[in-house]
Amino acid sequence: MFRFAHSIFFFAFILIPVFAAVFMVFMIRRKKAMDLYGENALLKILAPEFSVAKPIIKFVLLSLAIAAVIMTLADLQSGSKIEKVKRKGIDLVICLDVSNSMLAQDIRPNRLERAKQAISKLTDKLEGDRIGLVVFAGRAFTQLPITTDYAAAKLFVSTVNTGMVATQGTNIGDALKLAISSFGETKHNKAIVLITDGEDHEGQVLEQAEAAAKSGIILYAIGMGLPEGVPIPVFQGDIQTGYKKDRDGNTVISKLDETILKQIANVGKGMYVRASNSDAGLNTVFDDLEKIEKSDIESKQFSDFESRFQYFAGLALLILVLDLFVFERKTRWLRNIKLFRDF
Repeated sequence: MFRFAHSIFFFAFILIPVFAAVFMVFMIRRKKAMDLYGENALLKILAPEFSVAKPIIKFVLLSLAIAAVIMTLADLQSGSKIEKVKRKGIDLVICLDVSNSMLAQDIRPNRLERAKQAISKLTDKLEGDRIGLVVFAGRAFTQLPITTDYAAAKLFVSTVNTGMVATQGTNIGDALKLAISSFGETKHNKAIVLITDGEDHEGQVLEQAEAAAKSGIILYAIGMGLPEGVPIPVFQGDIQTGYKKDRDGNTVISKLDETILKQIANVGKGMYVRASNSDAGLNTVFDDLEKIEKSDIESKQFSDFESRFQYFAGLALLILVLDLFVFERKTRWLRNIKLFRDF
């Protein structure tokens, strides 16, 4: 199987017809200039060593060298066919709260950013496990289906923000329901990690936690924030313009609701951890996840590709060296051959 690592360089092939057009214009102008000095018979007498074909040959060689350099930059790679690789791991879905209260700054830099940083670090520790991401506020949706592509997982996590869900609120029940359905019919061991401040929770939270437990899904809850609470900042673009206020003009204070999160973890047969400025809680959860028995997870991946650009680089160098030995004047020993008199 072959592929080009940097196929964008193929756009550079447009340079060759551009150079060809410039070369043709140059040759036409030179021909007109030479015609001013006299007829072809006279010019052959005055400049017997002048070759009409050699400049064309040199241009062709230069064009081939450019093409070889472009192919070198594109980096042709070869590899074997897709192979099946068996891994051991668990299926893990992270439910991340993206409501506006997650912008509170009692956890630095704020609750949401700290959670995203922790998820990214957790992803770096995974080996063979599958991970998915559900984001929620007033409603929930799947940000990333369960996958073993950790690079994609980190990319999707980095794009999470509070503007992703227009409906505000904290619909934990909807998030848990969607996470449970995300696992499908797999027989692997499963876990859900719920990351939220738990404030103003909606939906049938404990009912969904019980449904997860009945499905053999272990449920962990991480509380983002502090019980004493802090104001929720309001931003205009990247600039903070103040704090959220209620209808009476009072500043809204967002407090961590540990009671519901402890109940969720208890019903879900998992654990509850409160995040702090020194620890987002996922390290404790990950240590417990490691104790869960791993099951075989079959995935497909390409074997390593090997670069073959050296062949084109060598060809380009060979053509350029050859070009050095092609002079614009006629080659004497070729002139003795009738077919190559113009060379």
